[in-house]
Amino acid sequence: EQGLQLLELGGSVEEDYIRIARCFEATRQRCCRLEQDGRRAREQLARVEAERAALEVKLKHARNQVEVEMKKRHRAEAELEKQERKLQLVLELLMREPWGNEALSREQCSVLSALAGRRLGAALAPVRRSSAVDESCQSLLSHSDISYDRTEDDV
Repeated sequence: EQGLQLLELGGSVEEDYIRIARCFEATRQRCCRLEQDGRRAREQLARVEAERAALEVKLKHARNQVEVEMKKRHRAEAELEKQERKLQLVLELLMREPWGNEALSREQCSVLSALAGRRLGAALAPVRRSSAVDESCQSLLSHSDISYDRTEDDV
């Protein structure tokens, strides 16, 4: 467009050619800069895509690890409840049997009755979670926030 405007203004032909040549040179330089910018953008895109792919692999491994750990935790909690029920039965048996009370000292009986009362209260309570794991609302990520959707793993 600038070249056409220069031709319409008139003047000497040599000056017009010089102006046109300068416009072409400026356009060529702009094209070179844009080409370099495009090359840098493609290189950056390739780096970012490689990083994204690596992060997706890490995410997949982390999801699998969380799933494994949750299964282990549930098994451990089930085993704990099973052992607590067994202990409760043994304590109740010791407390009910007349020979149990005679064989045990008064101090032992009081400890067992206190323990039996505490265990019975724990057994009647709703499903209890391990106190070693912080599941408070203050946690940045809770297990309810984690998506286990496997459709993204195939990307």
